[in-house]
Amino acid sequence: MLQIGDIRIHLINDANVKVDPGGAFGLVPRVLWSKLLPPDENNLVPMNAVCLLVQTAGQNIVVDTGHGDKLTDKQKAFQGMERPSGTLVDGLARLGFVPEDIHLVIDTHLHGDHAGGNTRYDAAGEIVPTFPNAEYVVQRREYEDAMHPNERTRATYILDNYHLLVESGQMRLLDGDTELLPGVYGVLTPGHTPGHMGVRFESGGQQALFMCDLASYAIHFERLGWMTAYDVEPLITLETKRIWQQWALEHDATLIFPHDTQRSVGRLTQDEMGRLTVVSLDEPYI
Repeated sequence: MLQIGDIRIHLINDANVKVDPGGAFGLVPRVLWSKLLPPDENNLVPMNAVCLLVQTAGQNIVVDTGHGDKLTDKQKAFQGMERPSGTLVDGLARLGFVPEDIHLVIDTHLHGDHAGGNTRYDAAGEIVPTFPNAEYVVQRREYEDAMHPNERTRATYILDNYHLLVESGQMRLLDGDTELLPGVYGVLTPGHTPGHMGVRFESGGQQALFMCDLASYAIHFERLGWMTAYDVEPLITLETKRIWQQWALEHDATLIFPHDTQRSVGRLTQDEMGRLTVVSLDEPYI
């Protein structure tokens, strides 16, 4: 668990998957990234799917909902998905919570590996909210893009993950940076998608940022030119990272990375030569 002032943050890994490094590292040459994250025998690299349970001001907040449980066996096999600790809901149960206990769900964006757990199948095979008593929030621009995907984005924007929530009024659309609860802020961090959002925490003079896919791995945050091939606007990603690098240094902020299997939590440091490094805080998952 992370403690940011009065805010408690638990990391829950919804799934482990294997991806092509061409997606994870884009234009970065293999000779560079493979020294840091060697691929397996199938030339794949690992990614976690980190979700958060946040407790503050008497509220229980889930940040991102992972892949969910609506995937077919074929879809899970294609991703090499493993769940040694179960799903997000299983992780909540280990902490003593059921989905009905959640008050707010923050979707950083609506890609399938971050919003797939928004909904589930009920006993009758109908799509229903996973968290029936929660308000869901996402940026309006993200929702609009998800509702009008193109050939490049349509594989990861799945209507069943979010459309019924907006139609029923359970999902609120945000317009820019928003304080969602005292000390909990949804902040625009565009690049991965135009409506991508990070979550900033501030309490007791301490700061933290859930990076989400602004920096899938810690190395993506250290090096401005390193980013995934999944980013819709890579040059925007670069400039957004530049802004948040400076913020992280100024505030000695705790940083949470959604897909990194080695450094899920860390702090950005700068040496006398100006080189940036994320120093791992070795935060275990529950």
